[in-house]
Amino acid sequence: MLLFFPIILLIILLIVTNIRIVPQSQAYVIERLGAYMDTWEVGLRLKIPFIDRIARKVSLKEQVIDFPPQPVITKDNVTMQIDTVIYFQITDPKLYTYGVEYPLSAIENLSATTLRNIIGDLELDSTLTSRDVVNTKMRAILDEATDPWGIKVNRVELKNIMPPAEIQDAMEKQMKAERERRQKILIAEGEKTSAILVAEGEKQSAILRAEANKESAVRIAEGEAEALLEVTKAQAESLKLLNDSHPTKEVLSLRAMEAFVKVADGKATKIIIPSELQTVANLATAFTAAGENKNS
Repeated sequence: MLLFFPIILLIILLIVTNIRIVPQSQAYVIERLGAYMDTWEVGLRLKIPFIDRIARKVSLKEQVIDFPPQPVITKDNVTMQIDTVIYFQITDPKLYTYGVEYPLSAIENLSATTLRNIIGDLELDSTLTSRDVVNTKMRAILDEATDPWGIKVNRVELKNIMPPAEIQDAMEKQMKAERERRQKILIAEGEKTSAILVAEGEKQSAILRAEANKESAVRIAEGEAEALLEVTKAQAESLKLLNDSHPTKEVLSLRAMEAFVKVADGKATKIIIPSELQTVANLATAFTAAGENKNS
């Protein structure tokens, strides 16, 4: 009994030490006697001692690789530095383990050559404004090339595009000139709008003043017409009353004399008196003198 106890203990120890727990989002590639045997996914697993071995532990999470800047030459012979960021995910642990020796290094070299080919067909201005086009082309090419390696490229981004220093200076000067041009255009448009608004205001003000003057003239004319109408009515009423009283010739002559006096109220230097009025004046003088003799 004591002889079998160490053997039993050794067996238990071997079993315990060969128990493996595969965590979430990982996979273990298992080889048996040097050949691929199975791919373990999440859960409790037991391998055979001295026969099975874990060839590689593979993460199934999406991974990110930030490659250093790569020198590329555009179609118009401008050399620039571009660094890329690649988001990828391992979909087949077996192909990832046996497909290529150094997968990350292979992806880096493949992305560099692909980037050079794509940028070589673009000019400088197109390269700076076509990030989305370059990203889409690179993702499609890399995804197809890495499919035999059990890798799926989900996304490719150009992180930085760094032209030469002299190109950057020229671009900054161009941008500054463009901003100044836009500023001048905005100022000119503002002044134009202000002048239009001022002219519209002056136009409306002139229209309102003309309408006010017109209204004032109309009211003055209406007032004068009403006053003239009232005077005419009064004169007509006076004549009617005078006519109704059956005046004598002498009374009419006196009324004419009074009207004449009003006309010549110190305004004229020469006055021509009709003969009829002179007779009336002589008659009035005679009546006045007779009255005075009678009183005396």
